[in-house]
Amino acid sequence: MSHSDNNTLPSGRISLASADIALGALDGRYKSATVPLVDYLSEAALNRDRVHVEIEWFIYLCNNEVLPGLKPLTDEQQAGLRAIVTDFNEDSIKELAEIEAVTVHDVKAVEYYIGNRLEGLGLAHLKPLVHFGCTSEDINNLSYALGIKDAVTNVWLPAARALVEQIMKLAEEAREVPMLSRTHGQPATPSTLGKELAVFAYRLNRQIKHIENTEFLGKINGATGTYSAHMVSVPGADWQKVSEEFVTGLGLDWNPLTTQIENHDWQAELYSSIAHFNQVLHNLCTDVWSYISIRFFRQIPVAGATGSSTMPHKVNPIRFENAEANLEISNSLLNTLGATLIQSRWQRDLTDSSSQRNIGVAFGHSVLAISNVIKGLERLDIAADVIAEDLDQNWEVLAEAIQMVMRAEAIAGVEGMENPYERLKELTRGHRVDAARLKEFVAELGLSQDAEKRLSELTPHTYIGLAPQLLGYATERYAK
Repeated sequence: MSHSDNNTLPSGRISLASADIALGALDGRYKSATVPLVDYLSEAALNRDRVHVEIEWFIYLCNNEVLPGLKPLTDEQQAGLRAIVTDFNEDSIKELAEIEAVTVHDVKAVEYYIGNRLEGLGLAHLKPLVHFGCTSEDINNLSYALGIKDAVTNVWLPAARALVEQIMKLAEEAREVPMLSRTHGQPATPSTLGKELAVFAYRLNRQIKHIENTEFLGKINGATGTYSAHMVSVPGADWQKVSEEFVTGLGLDWNPLTTQIENHDWQAELYSSIAHFNQVLHNLCTDVWSYISIRFFRQIPVAGATGSSTMPHKVNPIRFENAEANLEISNSLLNTLGATLIQSRWQRDLTDSSSQRNIGVAFGHSVLAISNVIKGLERLDIAADVIAEDLDQNWEVLAEAIQMVMRAEAIAGVEGMENPYERLKELTRGHRVDAARLKEFVAELGLSQDAEKRLSELTPHTYIGLAPQLLGYATERYAK
């Protein structure tokens, strides 16, 4: 007896294939974070959108009397046709699957699915009008565009905006918190923690604006984009006008010049912007992870949660680590999609068809990462005491300020300001310099009274320039 006959595997373990168990993490472990995408980017959602496009095409052709013999549909007939879309449910999915098992063609199955319902609406005589003048890609490209647009508008963008809002909330809390900067990993001119977080908000907002301005292109122009069948069957119609009106009527942007497929350039552009957003977010994750590592942030424990299986003192930054991994997976898919979808052999091949089935997975990993970062940021407490101590141990960062004041004094004609960089280099490089030594050095320079006063009052905590004021540029208004 084979293992399939007794529901066991070759190892003797019981097979789990018959159980309702997801193969991937997005539909299993992380389903709660990604389930909103199912309504727009799943196979079932694609089929529902195919039905929607076919129905709207049918209605448009009738109401505009594009073909001889057609007349406008009644309100009742239009409502009945659109109910085929609004009533699309699990039974519809099953019925479509049964039809496709016979047709071995997903779009043809949609055509038959709709045709089977026309008699009940008194429209059986118009069954030939379903899918009139269309190639499968006329339906598919519009359906994908609608699903992707809805996913971006209703799921991804709200998540991205909520993330930026959370970053800015933490940035505002840290607006006045001076922080030692590190360039090349070394102590550098202080900033504020708020300003450093605001940099990420500004960068992410710029990508959000690009994504908000996406053109979602669509076409309906036949087997090779020439309207050939349209012109032969109904030569009197203005098919380009019909195409443009129909596509824009769906809420999409019209692409007037294509092969059999809509050439997916807009998708590549969109995925590039989302991948860019993801990569900036990845940068935020690694920076926050590092700040946690040097204890600039304390993680607020979750009641009952285990940080480590063996080290009870630990609270691991798992939200940010999880996000890093998911952003990398999302970008791998987005970059592959962007590169693959804009390539097609001559007028058509099927590589795009297989590739586009992974759009939901790419979005899913991005949405999951965003969710994790939001939750991670919510559990951070600013360790102002640790940040202050770090500044107190690095007075040498004022060397930049001193030598720049010396340069300004020299330009103003003050004597004794020669070689400022070299003198500060000799004073500070390779060893620590405390507050007393710096103040002594400043007092010996012979600066003007005003300049000496400014430097004598300067500390690593106050050497932050305009950092607190710069947060304003992180708002959406300025993210251009």
